[in-house]
Amino acid sequence: MTSESTAPHLRVATYNVHGCVGMDRQRSESRIAEVIASMSADIVGLQELDLGRSRSAHADQAALIAAQLGWKYHFHPAMRSGEEQYGNAIVSRFPIGLKRADEMPGVAPWYCREKRIAIWIQAETDLGSVHVINSHFGLGRNERELQAELLIGPTWLGSVPPDEPAVLLGDFNSVRTSRAHRLIAGRLRDVRTLVRPARAFRTFPTRFPSLGVDHIFVNAALHPTQLKVHRTLLARLASDHFPLVCELTLI
Repeated sequence: MTSESTAPHLRVATYNVHGCVGMDRQRSESRIAEVIASMSADIVGLQELDLGRSRSAHADQAALIAAQLGWKYHFHPAMRSGEEQYGNAIVSRFPIGLKRADEMPGVAPWYCREKRIAIWIQAETDLGSVHVINSHFGLGRNERELQAELLIGPTWLGSVPPDEPAVLLGDFNSVRTSRAHRLIAGRLRDVRTLVRPARAFRTFPTRFPSLGVDHIFVNAALHPTQLKVHRTLLARLASDHFPLVCELTLI
């Protein structure tokens, strides 16, 4: 039998990049790409990216990050205003194909009227074909529950055969005691619960990490061998979230 240390593995991460604006209030797509490169990740779900927005000098942030890494990417907007777009992306060192990208349900609270989306890609990795879904849930409790129900439902993860590896990751704005988290954990496995020693793996905010709102879930075809919050000096500066990084093998 192949040991875990020599078995093929896949390293995935979720990273809210805060529009590539760091804690020094400077915008730098290059710095975000450096953080990603330092994780030795293979596939990363990114949240809070701009495309063509005046506040970001009209940059295509996902494209700039992927180009610096030499990776593939797919960006999908959650919101549009004229030529300006704001949304999420998946960047990957492996070939990827888009399966689905849709707006999610839910009425956002008055203090944060953002629309929310999810991106589903299929990546051809060293583990074979792997489904990866990236999302950024809303700030309202009711909308988060609706968004969780959608992603575990029959049109999304519910349609993936159980023997096909699947990963759901993102900033879910939810702690582990929340109903949204419990809904997802009823169908998938939170990698925090599968690694030892058990830890909180807090990712937000970078100045004083006190909340674990960024999550990685896997189905029964995958097993985590390592999990860490990527707390480097550069990551502490580059965004208000630390990346959460998980190494996976096949069951």
